[in-house]
Amino acid sequence: MTPSNDNTPALVSLNEACRLTSMSRTMLNRYRAEGRFPVALELGERRIAFVRSEVAAWIQAKIDARAA
Repeated sequence: MTPSNDNTPALVSLNEACRLTSMSRTMLNRYRAEGRFPVALELGERRIAFVRSEVAAWIQAKIDARAA
């Protein structure tokens, strides 16, 4: 599938990032504060999102580290 016809959103909400990583909002926010999670995009005063590919790469890095 090419990016031009991929219907997968490029951004994911905080709740979706929690779902994808199986982490609570508290834990994900702690990781963000410690610089251990991809940087969020500020979409508005009270709205953030994450780049889906960066979250997926973070998850893959965790999987790869397990095998090391």
